Amino acid sequence: MRPLAPALRPLPLDRLRGPNNEGVLVVSIVVLSLVVGAVDSSFWSVRTLLNIGSASLENVVFAMAVLIVIISGGIDVSFMAIGIFAGYGVIVLTGSTGFGASSAWVGFVLAAGIGVLLGSLNAAAIAGLRLPTLIVTLGTQGIIRGAMLAYVGSKVIPNYPQGLDRLSTDYLFTASSSAGDTRLNILIIPAVLICLLVSLLLRYTTLGRGIYAIGGDAESARRAGFRVAGTQVFIYLFAGLLAGVAGMMHVTQVRLANPYELVGGELDVIAAVVLGGTSIFGGKGSVSGTVLGVVLIALIKNSLILLGVPGTWQRATVGLLLLIGVSAQALSARVRRRHVDFLAQASA
Repeated sequence: MRPLAPALRPLPLDRLRGPNNEGVLVVSIVVLSLVVGAVDSSFWSVRTLLNIGSASLENVVFAMAVLIVIISGGIDVSFMAIGIFAGYGVIVLTGSTGFGASSAWVGFVLAAGIGVLLGSLNAAAIAGLRLPTLIVTLGTQGIIRGAMLAYVGSKVIPNYPQGLDRLSTDYLFTASSSAGDTRLNILIIPAVLICLLVSLLLRYTTLGRGIYAIGGDAESARRAGFRVAGTQVFIYLFAGLLAGVAGMMHVTQVRLANPYELVGGELDVIAAVVLGGTSIFGGKGSVSGTVLGVVLIALIKNSLILLGVPGTWQRATVGLLLLIGVSAQALSARVRRRHVDFLAQASA
């Protein structure tokens, strides 16, 4: 019986998270690249790399917001509504008042503030009233979207303030070809910094440990001394901030403020987070896995376009990947529970 005892002892938090999917994702990205490259040699170009980078830029920031929510055991479907409200709202505000028109970064600060304000709706309902996260964020998504179209604006705005207009054409890399120029905006730098910040938060702070603990078991986390309600307030305020910044990145990149964009694109981001190894049941996830998940989704969509597959199949493919990811997690959890039950019976 003695050899079984160590297996039944409480494990450190890092082990409880379990292995992530980084290795599987890297292999998937490499295999997919080889297959698509063999079919179409134009895949092997800097242009493809820049296309994937541009497609991943805003989604990776949205994914950081979704990551911390899912790790905590919640689910958020309002982040895209918050993002476009913040991005579009800043364009409308700056255009009508002229405030911050000469500096793009003032716009980003405003978008972050709007994101925090809208995220407080989720925080109040989830942490204060203890309502289910999916129901709350479905409701706030409708409220935010309706308020934007009714009170902020419903027209597409092609003219940007001077500062944002300059930033929208400030590129880090440019690749020229017969098909035209492909560019990667300088906003990739703050996107990378945000990923590093979230990684440090989750791995090296007490707050980060609290987020994992709440996702594992909120009641156990409360008994261990974590402030569950306070941590949840931070999670949804921070998620709102990140969503606001990501929405501002979107309107900057596309150079067109369209209030009808983004909402409906939640599937891509949630699928990327789940494929990155974040448990839909909470308590497990990593920034590196999430980034690889975003890259894989962008690579798949880019490859389908390159191969001439109709765009309608892109959403179907992402949906299938999400179902596979969730099913794999459920199967893995069931196997672990059976293993623990077997060990408990063997030690009895």
